[in-house]
Amino acid sequence: MAFVIKGADVLLPDGVARVSVRVEDGRITGLDVPDDGARGIDAGGLTLAPALVDIHGDGFERQMMPRPGVLFPLDTALLETDRQLAGNGIATAYHALTLSWEPGLRSVETAGRIMDLLGGMAGRLSVESRLQLRWETFCFEARPLIERALAAPLTPALAFNDHTSMAVLDPMVPLQGRPFDLDPDYPVANLAGAAFARKMASRAKRSGLGTDAFVDRIAGIWERRPQVEAVIAEIAALGRARSAPMLSHDDSQPRTRAYYRDQGARIAEFPMNTEVAQGARGAGDWIVFGAPNVVRGGSHIGSPDAGDMVARGLCDILASDYFYPAMLAAVARLHADGVAPLHRLWPLVSGNPARACGLPDRGQIAAGKRADLVLLDWPEGRAPAPVLTLGNGRTAFAARDFGL
Repeated sequence: MAFVIKGADVLLPDGVARVSVRVEDGRITGLDVPDDGARGIDAGGLTLAPALVDIHGDGFERQMMPRPGVLFPLDTALLETDRQLAGNGIATAYHALTLSWEPGLRSVETAGRIMDLLGGMAGRLSVESRLQLRWETFCFEARPLIERALAAPLTPALAFNDHTSMAVLDPMVPLQGRPFDLDPDYPVANLAGAAFARKMASRAKRSGLGTDAFVDRIAGIWERRPQVEAVIAEIAALGRARSAPMLSHDDSQPRTRAYYRDQGARIAEFPMNTEVAQGARGAGDWIVFGAPNVVRGGSHIGSPDAGDMVARGLCDILASDYFYPAMLAAVARLHADGVAPLHRLWPLVSGNPARACGLPDRGQIAAGKRADLVLLDWPEGRAPAPVLTLGNGRTAFAARDFGL
């Protein structure tokens, strides 16, 4: 059924205007079109914006394991995640699904179960749930799952992560300035020492292993290092063949970014210093930072301040990272700080991630685009609150009765 949203302040690509927006069959069919009898939706006093596109969100892990070692049924967790996404104005979500050699929460086995469940639950979900295959480069066992995911109807994103090299880094070397991860002279901690065991304790708890067993596990995995570069090339070739959007994660050197760019990964996700971000900008890569970084006023691990990166033109995309409400809150903070007009900030959470992921049908309010929309109650100087989220023209979330 066709309907027209009337009376809202509408975020358009070139500014904010009070125009009506007509929707039919899941598409925006026109702005300020003549009355043709379509149902009118009164949105007076509200702001209408393109729904959010989350390029990287792992908040679903908190639904699966709200406390360390406390697991809940996956279907219950995914349904709750869907409600949280829609309630925060997110209509397209790339779940950052870790494919790791760790057992437990981030294992390949758990990832496979989540992937299968998401596929089977698609008709019950309000949000378009896609996957970011957050592949740990030392996890060779993940290849069959990656191949299967790449063959699915909704093409996933493929992110190259090397938390193994980060974990074994010599503690005297700052994480944000560590060498290229495949450098033959990479500085390594004493894996048999007490300090390394203490560092691994929290990771061990997440995996379900004791600390000693986890240390033994990572030490054995580190022996795979001579084969890692060849496996990266193989996985990247799979991604290129499917035209999947590809990202590299936590790059600490321009050389690292250049290496993954050469593999086809044109998205720099959470660069760990300004030099890497500047190199990515010069090469025309997309640059992603975490929205929580903006909201909190800085990175919790000492990486660049994302708000400053936005102001300097070194950030194109803000991801929810680990907290879904942060995307809206980040835009609100940047706007309140006078970083840019609202219509210039909004692409950080909608149009830009859509384009970077090869989804040109969404992320803007324009005729012909998908009707992925969010109505916001946004009083001057206050936090924005979604009151209606539409995904492909269908109600994903409603805090008020709009008669849809």
